[in-house]
Amino acid sequence: MATTLSSNPVIRLAAVGDLLLAPWPEGTPSLRDPGLVSPEIRDVFAGCGVVFANLECTLPGDGRCVATEPRVICTAELVRAVKATGIGVVSLANNHGFDCFEGGFQNLRGVLDEIGLPHFGAGMNLDEATAPALLQANGLRLAFLGAVDQRSGAQQFATPNQWGVAPLDVDGLIRQIRDLRSDVDHVLVSVHWGEERFLIPSPAQIDQAHALIDAGASMVIGHHPHVLQGLEMRNGAPIVYSLGNFFADEMHFADGGVIRWNRTGRTGAILLAELSRDSVLNVRQQPTYDSGHMVELDQSGFGQRRIAKTGRAVARGVSLARYRREYLYVKILKPIVEHLRWSQLSGLRPRHFWNALRGILRMSKAN
Repeated sequence: MATTLSSNPVIRLAAVGDLLLAPWPEGTPSLRDPGLVSPEIRDVFAGCGVVFANLECTLPGDGRCVATEPRVICTAELVRAVKATGIGVVSLANNHGFDCFEGGFQNLRGVLDEIGLPHFGAGMNLDEATAPALLQANGLRLAFLGAVDQRSGAQQFATPNQWGVAPLDVDGLIRQIRDLRSDVDHVLVSVHWGEERFLIPSPAQIDQAHALIDAGASMVIGHHPHVLQGLEMRNGAPIVYSLGNFFADEMHFADGGVIRWNRTGRTGAILLAELSRDSVLNVRQQPTYDSGHMVELDQSGFGQRRIAKTGRAVARGVSLARYRREYLYVKILKPIVEHLRWSQLSGLRPRHFWNALRGILRMSKAN
């Protein structure tokens, strides 16, 4: 929906998190509704001039896939269903866009071009990968930029002569933002970063986001942790460090293993805002829940509590010491508790704790 207040054009924008769409193993019926989302979410999207998402998948290519699992390999039918929900622009700047190498990416890009779904953040060389997606709605001009942190696990980063995703180069993004601001009304930056399942961003991420806003970006939208992280406002511009999973399909491994998402991993948010010529207004988050059948607006109160809690966490500030504690909890203590068996505990030796401590120290230096 696009409206005009006085002589100042205004559009409503929605942004959602990761679209993890991976069909179940052959011979296993999928439980997902062909429409993907509830009628209420379709109504939300229909009321927006622009709807943005992180399309975290690829299509089959020439039969080759990366060795690293899980792989997120979608179907052309599911990609078309994404467009039918009302999503109108997608980032391909993530760590699964090349799970089937160049062939899979080319096939995905071909389907997106065929159905008229703008995309950005990956390409056949660095120029293509870093090029913005340019949209116009109700007289407002928008530019979307995407980038992937080198520690996210992406298989291939674009170079001047090599296909891949756009690498996270904050100085380069700052130059792009400043250049684009002379031609567009808003520059929105999608960044694939952070640690999976962490409920807070790192101090380094916060510094990077602030630098992008200070350079003139109207919004920074984070993906990759697969859980909600906090929203903060800086100079009237929103920074959301992670919108969590929007679609949360189970991730299946070749050996029969599977990643199943708990309530936190199935809870995401729709970031809603109104963009005028020179400001971002009425910013809020609306929680969603993916049952595995379809994505619905979360009415349980759980999602709203997660949004509030993660917002308070960012508002308090994230020190390096606090981030170390999050690393210790998510990477070490939580896995131990979740798989607490005497047969495993009895096998622990001092070297295991020393290795864990070294991991924390390496993380501290990186952030």
